[in-house]
Amino acid sequence: MSDKEKRGANRRDFLKLATTSAPAALAAATLAPTDADAAQPATGETRLQDTAHTRAYFDSARF
Repeated sequence: MSDKEKRGANRRDFLKLATTSAPAALAAATLAPTDADAAQPATGETRLQDTAHTRAYFDSARF
């Protein structure tokens, strides 16, 4: 009986912790500063190189 009681208490403790930590995590996420700017695209050429591998991939990806 003592083993079952210990397992039940652990589950209860876990559920108590889960119910109190979820709203706290949500509040921390919503109150976090949002001063991040979007990354600017590179000024150089950012296209894929035209090689046999990329052509084979694009040919196989067509439907």
